[in-house]
Amino acid sequence: MIYLILPRGNNFGWGVCGKYLVKEISNITDTKYITENFSVEDIGDEYEYHFLKSKLISETEAGKINSGENIQVEEPVLQAIVNHSLMPWGPKIEGSFKAGYTFFEENILKREYIQNGKDNFDIVVTGSKWCEEVLRSHGLDNVTTVIQGVDQQIFNSHHSEKEIFKDRFVIFSGGKFEIRKGQDIVIKACKILQDRHKDVMLVNSWYNMWGDSMNTMAASQYIKYEVKSKDYKTAISTVLHDNGLDLNRVITMLPRPNALMAKIYKNTDIGLFPNRCEGGTNLVLMEYMACGKPVIASYSSGHRDVINKDNSIMVENMKKIDINKNGNRIATWDDPDLDETVNHLEWAYQNREKSNSYGLRAGNDLKELTWKRSAEKFIEIINSHKSDNQSKNQYCSA
Repeated sequence: MIYLILPRGNNFGWGVCGKYLVKEISNITDTKYITENFSVEDIGDEYEYHFLKSKLISETEAGKINSGENIQVEEPVLQAIVNHSLMPWGPKIEGSFKAGYTFFEENILKREYIQNGKDNFDIVVTGSKWCEEVLRSHGLDNVTTVIQGVDQQIFNSHHSEKEIFKDRFVIFSGGKFEIRKGQDIVIKACKILQDRHKDVMLVNSWYNMWGDSMNTMAASQYIKYEVKSKDYKTAISTVLHDNGLDLNRVITMLPRPNALMAKIYKNTDIGLFPNRCEGGTNLVLMEYMACGKPVIASYSSGHRDVINKDNSIMVENMKKIDINKNGNRIATWDDPDLDETVNHLEWAYQNREKSNSYGLRAGNDLKELTWKRSAEKFIEIINSHKSDNQSKNQYCSA
């Protein structure tokens, strides 16, 4: 039995991650699930909704936990971590063993954050080797990595050829619109390609519900960013228009359930991911690659756990940039080179078949990265702890 304290949802990274981990860990062992209240709309699928509801703790146990008191259980606990502060997400529960799971991008950490990790968890599990390296460099030793998976029933390379816009070169860009995700580089590169070639289209899936995050794009050196409308689609159209893109060759997508994205991916030619930092492996990137589609992606942070020279077109020329918040330096990220990004995009335009070979390799590589595999890694971590305890007890008895 394992207590799982994880977010849930269908169109944001943590929600998708939490949903799949509950499903796959439940296939291995009994679980008790703790999360925020949710509806069918939050999950996006009646079938998955009823499954997740069946794994929730009882109302009686929920009442005790929601009382605000520290709860002690006899079973191990896997709990999401809020962010780089390494504080638990959700209620305070102590178990026989407590693993925390985290993704973060602020890599300049205060000493108190590292102490939070030590005080709250027996082990901290990160979503990328990059995050693990950051924590180790700050003095947290009890840390390991479990990367995310891909739902192979949905995201796979079967029937991955385009069925629409066959006469266009369609570039896909995904991830919430913010400076970290590098959509300013996408916009600039697509503007250059559209000026050169009349058949270049951009499909963007950039919905961002957090205004402060979206407004970080004002710091871009590549684009003009001045948004007054609170309507998302109007705001994005304004940014694209102000930066010279042909809106007749742009499709701006609104949020949709994660499971409906595979059809979008397969009807594009290449994914463009010049992200400046990823604390995880970038779930959108992984799903796009799993569909057997080629990507141009920055070889930095969490991307390095997924892409290589055989399965992707890597942007390797980068410079370090400092990220500041309220006058304080909070991170150092990698800024992908615009010229290299444009050159890769032009190469992909001119060499469709060669570009597709990267997609074929990507589809094969991503077959190994399943949510079942992620769940098994967590079980191994927990079972390893049990074995360590048993060994200690035997030693003490002797």
